[in-house]
Amino acid sequence: MVKREVVGGTFMKNLGKILFFLALVQTSSSLGWAEGSQNALSLPPVAQKPIDFSRDIEPILKGRCTMCHGEAQQLSGLRLDQRSTAMQGGYSGPVIIPHKSSESKLVRIVSGVIKDVVMPPSGERLSDDEVGLLRAWIDQGASWPLEAETALEATASSGRKKSSHWAYQPLKKPVPPEIDNPKWARSPVDHFILARLSKEGVDPSPEADKYTLFRRLHLDLIGMPPTPAQITAYIKDSDPAAYETWVDRLLESPHYGEKWAMQWLDLARYADSDGYEKDLVRPHAWRYRHWVIKALNDDMPFDQFTVEQIAGDLLPNATTEQKVATGFHRNTLKNREGGVKIEQFRFEEIIDRASTVGTVWMGLTVACAQCHDHKYDPITQKDFYSLFSFFNNADEVNIDAPLAGEMGPFLSQWPRYRTEREELLQKNRVYELMPAWEEKMRLAARNPGKWTDLDHAYDALGKYLDNGHGIVEKSPSERTRKETDSLIDHFVVNYHRIITKEFNKELNYKDLLRGNSSFPSGKLQDLKDKFPAVSEAQTIAESAQGRKSNIHIRGAWNQKGIEVSSAVPAFLGSLENTTNASRIDLAEWIISEDNPLTARVTVNRIWQEYFGAGLVRTSENFGSQGETPTHPNLLDWLAADFIEHDWSLKKIHKTIVMSTAYRQSSAARPELVTQDPDNRWLARQQRLRLPAELVRDSTLAVSGLLYPKIGGKSVRPPLPPGVTGLSYGNSQQWPEESDGRDRYRRGLYVLLQRTIPYPQMATFDATSREITLCKRERSNTPLQSLNLLNDPVFTEAAQALAVRILSESKQSFSERLLHAFQIALARTPSDEELESLQKYYHRQTQIFEQEPGAAEKLAPVELAGISRIETAAWTGLSSVLLNLDEFITRE
Repeated sequence: MVKREVVGGTFMKNLGKILFFLALVQTSSSLGWAEGSQNALSLPPVAQKPIDFSRDIEPILKGRCTMCHGEAQQLSGLRLDQRSTAMQGGYSGPVIIPHKSSESKLVRIVSGVIKDVVMPPSGERLSDDEVGLLRAWIDQGASWPLEAETALEATASSGRKKSSHWAYQPLKKPVPPEIDNPKWARSPVDHFILARLSKEGVDPSPEADKYTLFRRLHLDLIGMPPTPAQITAYIKDSDPAAYETWVDRLLESPHYGEKWAMQWLDLARYADSDGYEKDLVRPHAWRYRHWVIKALNDDMPFDQFTVEQIAGDLLPNATTEQKVATGFHRNTLKNREGGVKIEQFRFEEIIDRASTVGTVWMGLTVACAQCHDHKYDPITQKDFYSLFSFFNNADEVNIDAPLAGEMGPFLSQWPRYRTEREELLQKNRVYELMPAWEEKMRLAARNPGKWTDLDHAYDALGKYLDNGHGIVEKSPSERTRKETDSLIDHFVVNYHRIITKEFNKELNYKDLLRGNSSFPSGKLQDLKDKFPAVSEAQTIAESAQGRKSNIHIRGAWNQKGIEVSSAVPAFLGSLENTTNASRIDLAEWIISEDNPLTARVTVNRIWQEYFGAGLVRTSENFGSQGETPTHPNLLDWLAADFIEHDWSLKKIHKTIVMSTAYRQSSAARPELVTQDPDNRWLARQQRLRLPAELVRDSTLAVSGLLYPKIGGKSVRPPLPPGVTGLSYGNSQQWPEESDGRDRYRRGLYVLLQRTIPYPQMATFDATSREITLCKRERSNTPLQSLNLLNDPVFTEAAQALAVRILSESKQSFSERLLHAFQIALARTPSDEELESLQKYYHRQTQIFEQEPGAAEKLAPVELAGISRIETAAWTGLSSVLLNLDEFITRE
């Protein structure tokens, strides 16, 4: 009976395919494919834009067609993964007639205009917009580039032949093309841009005015607007080299490292907390961010920047800073919830490390191969777990990472601290308790499930002490001083976890603790707080265990398949060391000429920050499902030039901002709205709303409140009431808010707690960084306006800006408003703006004259010779300037 059900199920499944086949074959004769067959329904309208096959059509064919009409099977004799067979059609004849979408069978079938025949036969049907794209593509000639055909044809295959994909080809530096107007070009970049524009019959935009360009340059390079003094100096400077002088000056600014660290920290998924339910704060996470800022300011070559983050701890005689750099791998989520399986979430952390490295440096969605071979790219499951293997033998450790000036005070007080600590531990007989407790921990490790209390204590050891399980397995003589102290600190907080009736008698805790009303956990911390400390950092170190790695069946942490060794994706080549490859081997391969991806991926993300989109718009995906470059030769030229100049990030930044293409106006042009609505040809610059951190930074900078300290620990500015209550179980109360100038530090330094992100950051599209992020989304919502208008930080900034305007400028309203515009918008106001704002100011003055109490609340500072009413009115006007779209937009 069971067997017949199985056979019947298979027959019915095949019957569906047979009937589908017959329906499609007979459609031509039964329906005649006549124009009249559209009587029941009308076709969706044709999309009104130029069609790019890779961007618009290939995803539709991949997602909806090639499973049944690809290499593996060709139902009805129709194959749609290569141009020749697609144009040939199926058993019933051609399905695509170039320039005649309304007569093409493909369009009719997917649009549902033929009664009882609609494709795909199951799942979501094509939307009208998607059918409109197909129609536009066919009407425009059904162009199908050979490169796209190769990638699409390989979709359903094993993947090896997909190595012909453009991104996997060796990197060669193209020669800049000849152009009709060489005077327009300031750099080779411009040759590539102008050549494309000439091909499309479009002129570039004029150069932005000096005010706009100067503000753009500051926001792009250091993330803050220029001061009025800087604006005046630049505008008056007639030297042709003035612009370049300012470029060099900004690249040498310590704020450059802060601005560009933001992009890297998104990629590195940096946060100040663990995530998940507990979401404990990571007190030492900031030390990695500090390293990133300094490395960027020092223009550390990107190849070195790469090696130190992937494998700095493995370098010969690795320095403390190189080990701090490898803290890149510690930015993963960490689950410290009670009852979770530690090995399961260690596995998840390694998955994240492998996936992140694949995306950040190779631009590949390697994580798609965790459970099975990648569906679209030549990445096998074995490739993924070979990459996984590089990170599987690393343990999480914390190290001392002192900053300049910390070691002297620390060493001078160190002997006294150690003496008092030992006295406290001896007094409370900790050393008598520890050996028995440690033995019970090892016993729990070898007998899981036998003693519930020991299991809980052992779990706590692994969750709350980094590499706690590894430390307790070492003999006391093998432990470092830091490991010993960490184990003691954990013990005095968690000893009670195994004081039960069963173990109390054996461990003799009751007698040892008699007379001690309080164990020294709090006292140890109080003692530590009394003495100078050195900064610490979280990083990783190779384990002595020598863990083996396996393919995990369906990606499950506890379902192991065949064993694999560390290796790079096979379709990209191989390592010289194939027996015991380490993270050093991986890092060196990533920045070698054998890997064609790293330089391309990196320069593309940099370009993305300047123009709003990369030359490859899917900056997270350079594989076959990603978009092809809009300017492939320019991408390769930039990547090759990047390597030629010793991987200098500052050099590539300068190359881009010195170009004429970068200096274009961002003003919209009517003719481009239809011809190039997404600005893919780069006939103009792009207006970009500032990232969340820069919205805060710019506001604090122009108000004069900004505390410009570089680096250091994260800060906790005040949170709106009720925000911490949104955390799980209301468990994440900020212990104390930052005070003084720390409240006004750059957004980069605001503590990023994953379950309760700082509201202003979240409102302006910053993420909680659970995974690597290659490009932030930019939204435009009413909540953003409300935030700018009502957030206490922005209100304080408006108050401070008003005080600054009144203190720095002369007596007349027009002179003060001119100064206000230079401060906030880096330009002068128009006559219309002057008139409109003067009327607003007078209305505000009248309101506050009627309500002097409101004026005192809004203007708490009384200035000499200026009334509170006047200050309050200027505060309102300052708020208007800070709320302008122009203020939070990089033109």
